Amino acid sequence: MSQEKPKRSLLKTLSWRSLATITTILLVYVFTGEIVLALEVGFIEVFAKLLLYYLHERMWNRIKWGTIPETVGTE
Repeated sequence: MSQEKPKRSLLKTLSWRSLATITTILLVYVFTGEIVLALEVGFIEVFAKLLLYYLHERMWNRIKWGTIPETVGTE
């Protein structure tokens, strides 16, 4: 198993965050009926959660527990 490069983590962060933000906007709209509020909440949460997810991914890449060490020449 190999570690991810930071660019891969960033791309995964952006794709997941897009899907999750759309979900948040839809849920706020369904519960409040206010599209402006839904968009405002989505705008705020996207930046906070982008940073948190990226940091979470990078932290887990440093933890060796549950991984299989890479072996040279097995590819």
